[in-house]
Amino acid sequence: MTDTIADYLTRLRNAIKANHRVVEVPASNLKKEITKILFEQGYILNYKFVEGDTPQGTIKIALKYDPVDRVNAIKGLKRVSRPGLRQYTGYKDMPRVLNGLGIAILSTSKGVMTNKKAKELQIGGEVLCYVY
Repeated sequence: MTDTIADYLTRLRNAIKANHRVVEVPASNLKKEITKILFEQGYILNYKFVEGDTPQGTIKIALKYDPVDRVNAIKGLKRVSRPGLRQYTGYKDMPRVLNGLGIAILSTSKGVMTNKKAKELQIGGEVLCYVY
């Protein structure tokens, strides 16, 4: 597999469509950072890094649903930068997702962060995905 981030997002998307409570994905340092950002921004309920049978471990992600009408907190996940077509942005040209209602996750020289945090620090980077 060449694009592990696209696989991560697809597993989340499929679990949301199937109304699963928990989804397991193979772990990597980049996926762990993306998961932390999703938790901090309130898109997922909880997460747990499990070291175990595989050398890299797994990430268990508890998805967040509205208790009344069972609507997921994540409406959409879109992969932006791909291995064949990298998308970079400067801090002046930072993308706005859903007119500021969503977030863009960037990989910068200071680590993985949201578009709002990167704009505050005035650094650009590779746009990994959009979450709304």
